[in-house]
Amino acid sequence: MAFFRNSTTWVIDYRYEGRSRRWVKVFSAGLEPTSQVCEELRALHGDRATLVQVRVATAEEESQFLRGEGPRNVLCPTGRSAVGGNG
Repeated sequence: MAFFRNSTTWVIDYRYEGRSRRWVKVFSAGLEPTSQVCEELRALHGDRATLVQVRVATAEEESQFLRGEGPRNVLCPTGRSAVGGNG
């Protein structure tokens, strides 16, 4: 019953100072967010970050995101640890 959804969950893989990183973010349905993600990475990290891949999350990845079980290698721009201290 996906007809009611107005958003899509995306997985964003990038490298920050040579280390693999991953974001899981939600964007409006029908939006292809690659250019927006590139701009956001550039604003947050300048030349230190390189986009690797932007893709729609699998059902399992989306479920993990909704349960708050985000990627373990998240680098928070504020310097805080990831949720649950798994940062």
